[in-house]
Amino acid sequence: MKHIFIINPTAGKQDSRQRIYDMAKELREKHELDVQCILTKKQGHATEIARKLCKEGGELRFYACGGDGTANEVANGILGFDNAAMTMVPVGTGNDLLKNFGDDLEKFRDVENLWDGPVFPMDVIEVNGRYALTIACSGIDARVAADVHKYSESPLLDGKSSYIVSLLVNFFFKGIGSHWKVEMDGEEMEGDWSLVSVCNGRYYGGGFYAVPEADPRDGLLDVLLVKKITRAQVPGLIGKYKAGRYKELPEYITHYRTDRLEIHSPTPTAVNLDGELKMETDISMSIAKEKVRFFYPKGLTW
Repeated sequence: MKHIFIINPTAGKQDSRQRIYDMAKELREKHELDVQCILTKKQGHATEIARKLCKEGGELRFYACGGDGTANEVANGILGFDNAAMTMVPVGTGNDLLKNFGDDLEKFRDVENLWDGPVFPMDVIEVNGRYALTIACSGIDARVAADVHKYSESPLLDGKSSYIVSLLVNFFFKGIGSHWKVEMDGEEMEGDWSLVSVCNGRYYGGGFYAVPEADPRDGLLDVLLVKKITRAQVPGLIGKYKAGRYKELPEYITHYRTDRLEIHSPTPTAVNLDGELKMETDISMSIAKEKVRFFYPKGLTW
């Protein structure tokens, strides 16, 4: 078995490369493992690396060393390959995928806890041939995600505060609603919407706890369809939405559980896939046929 560390050198506030090199070296020397470290050089490079190695064959364990975007790229590279599994070493700004594991997130920071951990099949969201592990959303949230990285470059902002700043700027200065036709479970809904959040996990956007009951093992997507709201309504709604209290807002937010939906927009609209963005007019979202083999620390509490 080969252990491949795919490292995003630009992830997070600090350069974590040496710490990862040291952990990889310790695995090699302590457990006599076949270990390799590879730095990404551009967007999408982690996908290219993972897919190429998977095609070469042999049993592989990938460590996505970065944030949710790096994990997303590795997942897109290994999906469909039975010889590969992945995990995440959190050195990014958000690390929302691992927040699903609660306090056990800290165990993922030390690869000694990971290298021989068990594997489970994780659901994946498919969006027009691209895949997401945690979140796929359109509307104001997707536009917010497009600006998060810009604000996260400030030394005064961490991942969560960068998201909040981007959210406020987009709500108050860039408009809120979009006109879409949404099709789901045989129902067609056309109107003005603030956002459609399609959740595979419980967290996104630097810690927004959107759908507390979302589970990336149940074969279903948790969808929040949010009506267009006014700027004056934002302060009273955002706190409840962030805390997963959407049930207290039935006049604005409807929750669905489904395995497929479509969004049709008259103009290209932003789609956020784990922080990576696409522009689409016709958007098909579903549970992918394949699952990502994800390994985690022994004894972990889900």
